[in-house]
Amino acid sequence: MKPQCPQKPVNVLILIIAFNLLLLLPGVIRAQANRVVIGYVGGFRGIIKNVDQIDVKKLTHINYAFVDIKNNRAWLHREVTDTINFRRLVTLKKQNPALKILISIGGWTWSGRFSDAVLSDTARHGFAASAVAIISKFNLDGIDIDWEYPRRKGLDGNIYRPEDRQNYTLMFKELRRQLDNLQQQTHKKYLLTTAVGAFKGFLDHTEMQDVQQYLDYINLMTYDYSAGKAASHHTALYASKAYVAHNNANEAVTLFVAAGVPVNKLVMGVAFYGRTSILEEGAKGLGDSVSTRAKGYGYTIIKDSILKLPGFKVYHDRHAKADYIYNSITRQFITFDDEWSVKKKVKYVKSKKMGGVMFWEYADDPKGYLLGVINKTIR
Repeated sequence: MKPQCPQKPVNVLILIIAFNLLLLLPGVIRAQANRVVIGYVGGFRGIIKNVDQIDVKKLTHINYAFVDIKNNRAWLHREVTDTINFRRLVTLKKQNPALKILISIGGWTWSGRFSDAVLSDTARHGFAASAVAIISKFNLDGIDIDWEYPRRKGLDGNIYRPEDRQNYTLMFKELRRQLDNLQQQTHKKYLLTTAVGAFKGFLDHTEMQDVQQYLDYINLMTYDYSAGKAASHHTALYASKAYVAHNNANEAVTLFVAAGVPVNKLVMGVAFYGRTSILEEGAKGLGDSVSTRAKGYGYTIIKDSILKLPGFKVYHDRHAKADYIYNSITRQFITFDDEWSVKKKVKYVKSKKMGGVMFWEYADDPKGYLLGVINKTIR
């Protein structure tokens, strides 16, 4: 006769039921899928407005943009406001204890001193120590490097040199070593990530097959693409048939995987903003000639204001899986991500088994239209 299974106590059954219910929550489902949702939050302007309104339950990571470099050390360009911002961001963990907060060093404007800061073993050691000291002081969770770009000029006036290629790798090796040392002291896991140019030229000037071993995630900046004088998508998923250009998110993923980067470390970039141009006389839209560049807009403004003005119409490019707006009267052309294109990108991330999604930047869509689509689709 088989022994009878003991009946589970009522409190154990309640715990089992409660656990199963938790699995239905969006944040838990996303965690089970092991996909990240990384939002860049800008502190370079000063105090971050409405920190308490950041929807942290829909985020896994916040990358604080940016920390500067001075005298070959990571440097808080606005120490007073940076300090306030760090403290306020850390309080968001009360709403989402799993939230990770990283400092992002560099960016387009502040990348000019990377080359000097990592030029020698001594310089790399000091630079890494200064970055680690910041996250240790403010109880943060890691470091993101946004060097635009190794061995390439980037912004006018930036210092760059051939040695950047190898020094880029050695920088991450030293950062990882010092983060691991800090982990031994605190028993806390620290993250190391990077934002990268999502085009072949970036791979040609780096050793991503070696760099990737030190990194948790590689954030593909699959936006700000350009086809020169042609009105083109700045954040397309695939190539368009309306003009000739190679840069798009799918090509970037393909190139990075071919270069030796594991696909589950790659994170797809989403643009929370649009880029605007005025086209030449007689232009009909996508692929036609640009006359001048104009001010861009965040997605909340595009959706709530611009699209309600006369003449502005959204067009779907079903080959590129990207959208654009064109006003044939004013000849204004806006390339942007919206709910339709973002949903396509997230489905791509899932199908390719990528690490997740990141976006620039939170302040461009404060109403959370696009973050809501990301959160719903990434489950």
